[in-house]
Amino acid sequence: MPLRRAYADTALGQFHYADAGAGRRTILMLHQAPRSLDEFVEVQHELSRDFRTIAMDMRGFGLSAPLAAPQTIEAIAEGVPALLDAIGVETVVLLGHHTGAVVAQEVAAAYPERVEALALSGMPWIGPERRARDHGVGVDDAQTAADGSHLVDLWRQRLPYYPQGRPDLLDRFIRDALAPGVDPAEGHRACARYVMDERIGLVRCPVLVFASSDDPFAAPAVPLVVAGLRGAARVTTAPLEGAMIPAMEQCADQVAAHLRAFLSA
Repeated sequence: MPLRRAYADTALGQFHYADAGAGRRTILMLHQAPRSLDEFVEVQHELSRDFRTIAMDMRGFGLSAPLAAPQTIEAIAEGVPALLDAIGVETVVLLGHHTGAVVAQEVAAAYPERVEALALSGMPWIGPERRARDHGVGVDDAQTAADGSHLVDLWRQRLPYYPQGRPDLLDRFIRDALAPGVDPAEGHRACARYVMDERIGLVRCPVLVFASSDDPFAAPAVPLVVAGLRGAARVTTAPLEGAMIPAMEQCADQVAAHLRAFLSA
């Protein structure tokens, strides 16, 4: 089903989103840093046969309203109800990947009346130890150079975490990392500052936690995330076999199948 791209005017500025499909439930998709709604093209194609699907450029990313540094997860999350109000959607199922998963969890904690269910992919665990040692820099951190070598730096930093023979996926990442006004590393810094351990227990809706088999950042965190969701109505885990950092592009069929099953349970 074709995607319709549009902008919504809000008090926070304009938000860019892609809308496809129709159905009783709406799934809103939140991307990783420093990506854009492009990360969910394949997933929207899979799910729009059964649901209304909306992928948004989060606040501070893509073509949506900018957000000055230092960014916070809470400020990024404010863009979700702002967009929903602007387009007349009351409640959604939230699907978030990496940074988008952290933002989705905060939305469910801060605005529980807007979130029917939560699906978290590539979700890190951010507790006191990580906040003490991690400033969010490790990937997507390259100083702009006159000879363009920073583009190679950005590519090489991500390359070990992407499937072999898929330079097209890294092309898509580079395009988003270079979006006007976007600092590729700032979203990671926002995650590193977030008090997840104080917020995740406030989630009350049903939660699906994806476990990407080949994601070295998120896979070890799955048990901690599940334990942290102590207030959720129910927590289900689902494997994504072969999934790396670009799990949404790589494994869209698996994501869609697991999410359909979760929402029909």
